[in-house]
Amino acid sequence: MPAPRKYPDELRERATRMVVEARRDAATRDGAIARTADQLGVNRETLRNWVTQAEVDAGDRPGTTTDQVQRIAELERENRELKRANAILKSASAFFAAELDRPHHR
Repeated sequence: MPAPRKYPDELRERATRMVVEARRDAATRDGAIARTADQLGVNRETLRNWVTQAEVDAGDRPGTTTDQVQRIAELERENRELKRANAILKSASAFFAAELDRPHHR
């Protein structure tokens, strides 16, 4: 289970939108992240990461999108479960194979 988020999703979306809008205007482009972070009480580095991820998700920047990250995590979880099931089946088959090899007394 992921850790609880410090900032609500609404704040994250609003802050990201504010930075993107501020960057469109040449007069407010420089320092847009720092200014917005200070206005909203968000850590500057956190906001920078949010904006970067939003740019990746929008296709404006190369990288792994949020959807891809979720899918990869889902596949890794499924892979772990399958490996565990295979280990159980392997040990069960070894157990039953040993049972078949034992001489039976009647």
